[in-house]
Amino acid sequence: MSITNLISEIDAEILRLQEARALLAGALSPVAKKRGRPAGVVKVAAKPAKAAKKAKRNLSPEGRARIAAAARARWAALKMAAKK
Repeated sequence: MSITNLISEIDAEILRLQEARALLAGALSPVAKKRGRPAGVVKVAAKPAKAAKKAKRNLSPEGRARIAAAARARWAALKMAAKK
């Protein structure tokens, strides 16, 4: 017998013993149900189409002035109500 044949026979015997051990260990241990999605089930979500980018809305100087005036009036009303 050559050394390579001897090594291959030993490897085969080791593999056979490991399989036997796995079978015995599986028979002795209780079968526990694994949590989560079963293996091999993969759901691939469709990629959403890229939404068109909305144009940035710019505020005109007149609009900004109207908002500032409204805020000043609101604060003035609150201060007047607090004084009374």
